[in-house]
Amino acid sequence: MARGVCRMLSDEGFSVVTEFPTRSGRRMDVCALGPKGEIWCVEVKSSRADFQTDRKWPDYLDWCDRLYFAVPPGFPEDLLPLEHGLIRTDEYDAEIVRQTVDDPLATARRKAVTLRFARLAADRLMRTGGQEARDAMCAAADVFDPAP
Repeated sequence: MARGVCRMLSDEGFSVVTEFPTRSGRRMDVCALGPKGEIWCVEVKSSRADFQTDRKWPDYLDWCDRLYFAVPPGFPEDLLPLEHGLIRTDEYDAEIVRQTVDDPLATARRKAVTLRFARLAADRLMRTGGQEARDAMCAAADVFDPAP
């Protein structure tokens, strides 16, 4: 289901990473960095039991501007808190069913989360991209910081 959420957010101009670790030791299912620097957390819940047994999601509120729950069709949506957004998803696509309001992060926290996001994404690319990706990243770095 996270794949469908990532596809939708990407189509909307967000950059996404899955299993995003916060400084508090929790892992967001999906963290999305928007075109204006906004940070969204998406907590994927596959079933009633998943929601009732995994109560870590309030810890994510300190690390994002918006929190959404992503659930499959047929999920008992009345279980979910109304103050957070709702995304209906499957493995291929997703749609926002209920918006939530921004609860903006403090500037220092936003900077820290954005930097953590960028470092995690770059590290994952370097680990999984093979030599070609590493060469491309290093060549791009030379453009921004040419050797003297």
